[in-house]
Amino acid sequence: MALRRHSEDAIQRAVVAHLRTRRLPGVAYFHVPNGGRRSPAEASVFAGLGVRAGVPDLVLIRDGHAFALELKAPGGRVSPAQTEMQQELERAGATVATAFGLDAALEQLESWGLLRRASRVGGTELRQTAQVRWE
Repeated sequence: MALRRHSEDAIQRAVVAHLRTRRLPGVAYFHVPNGGRRSPAEASVFAGLGVRAGVPDLVLIRDGHAFALELKAPGGRVSPAQTEMQQELERAGATVATAFGLDAALEQLESWGLLRRASRVGGTELRQTAQVRWE
């Protein structure tokens, strides 16, 4: 489990690196840091502040529309809380997806029109460069 979490963190770092350099004008994005262990008292405080289980890893907004992307390592699984949250976001009008691996995440963001298409730099595809850099 810890290895998969590390792998998912590496994927998210790479995706954010691509967003910093390839996002289209007018795209805003952020991560809600819901994860991590907390004491019961801290968990209660955060729940009162609106922290909810299953929030996707990245939320992106463009032209008044919300997109939510859950990132998983290859072979990862979506939890029941994540499925429930994704369904709630879709009912509220957001576009939601789960991507398994870096390439799938970048393809999803490109298909939503949030990232410029990958280009080649010195014969190496840009997405491969970021993947190697962050793993």
